[in-house]
Amino acid sequence: MQARTIFHVDMDAFFVSVEELFDPSLKGKPVVVGGLANERGVVSAASYAARKYGVHSAMPLRRAYQLCPQAIFLPGRPSRYRKYSGKVHRVLKKFSPRIEMASIDEAYLEMTGTERLLGPPLEAGDRLHQAIADTTQLPCSIGIGTSRLIAKICSAMAKPNGMLRVMPGAEAAFLAPLDIRKIPGVGKVTERGFRERGVHKIGQLTDLGEDYLEKTWGQTGLALAGKAQGRDAGAWFQTEIGDSDYPKSISHETTFSQDTADVKLLESTLAKLSQMVGRRLREHSLYGRTIQIKLRYKDFSTYTRAISLDEATQLDTVILETTKSLFRRNWKRRQPIRLLGVYVSGLEETEGQLDLLEDGRKHKWSRALEAVDSLRDRFGESSVGLASAMGHGRQERVHENPAGLPGKTGYQDEEE
Repeated sequence: MQARTIFHVDMDAFFVSVEELFDPSLKGKPVVVGGLANERGVVSAASYAARKYGVHSAMPLRRAYQLCPQAIFLPGRPSRYRKYSGKVHRVLKKFSPRIEMASIDEAYLEMTGTERLLGPPLEAGDRLHQAIADTTQLPCSIGIGTSRLIAKICSAMAKPNGMLRVMPGAEAAFLAPLDIRKIPGVGKVTERGFRERGVHKIGQLTDLGEDYLEKTWGQTGLALAGKAQGRDAGAWFQTEIGDSDYPKSISHETTFSQDTADVKLLESTLAKLSQMVGRRLREHSLYGRTIQIKLRYKDFSTYTRAISLDEATQLDTVILETTKSLFRRNWKRRQPIRLLGVYVSGLEETEGQLDLLEDGRKHKWSRALEAVDSLRDRFGESSVGLASAMGHGRQERVHENPAGLPGKTGYQDEEE
């Protein structure tokens, strides 16, 4: 049986690299994309010059400034990054019909069986690497393995602008000396649990055995046993590459520039987030059944609260009504909030759901939102919206679920 060949293409410091195309003077300098140094957001991307000072993605901007005050801080341009993500996607389609855009700057390709057309994996990887550089003038790293997990770890280790392949059969030996945090999906809590038991390397997971891992950590432990062998085990990779272009959940959140207990500001921001989520649902022709809010307070304590609806929805008004109810029941009054988020899951396709719109009020709102979406397409996301969303304290973040990833339902490619 032929071993699978999976590529993981990861654009290097993507947002920074795109900015350098438009301003070559940034090259070689410490650059941080995500917001200004005095803002409350987080780093979306850092140049390699900035990373030498310890700056990394998801770090608070103010902490990045403390580490590297000489860095150039840029708010970022989401529309520009989406455009270049589309350019990358068009190159990928020339190498494989089965592509999974994991995010705006990374993708998996199913390359099994392409040797006759494109050559052996390393040769095909070299051709893809060069094609992306020629088309976009952007650097990328490529990982090659028999699973998405191996390919992803390889691309990370190949950075910057490199390529790494693990040969079939060598997966466990390759992973064994690596830190357990290298496994995609291992977060701080899981990591702490392993380290408390003296487990620091991936190979030590294999030594523990599947029975022990399952008994101690349940299904998570069993999945980790598979991952330690280099397999796409557990919930991290649930589908085949290219099988589905639908998201499993849709969310938007914001971090306020200053902690706030202003009810009007909080509820208007909640309205803005709700209509953004509704917009994404309609772009994907999906309905959401479970609605959740996320509250983070000044001391960084974080709470999530969710409710499942009797009928799935994609209407801004229903999402807002639900999130407001959750917010009012769960917000600790007068305690300033640092972050606010809206999430929708339990997504369903449109087929068989048309009866949800038979109700007169819902039907009117559906028609009205179709017109609103059309106006936003022409004049921008902020051109029209719910009156209750006016005065929100939010700007579009650089690195959040984008408005239709390339190749996904709802994505509009202006060059195709």
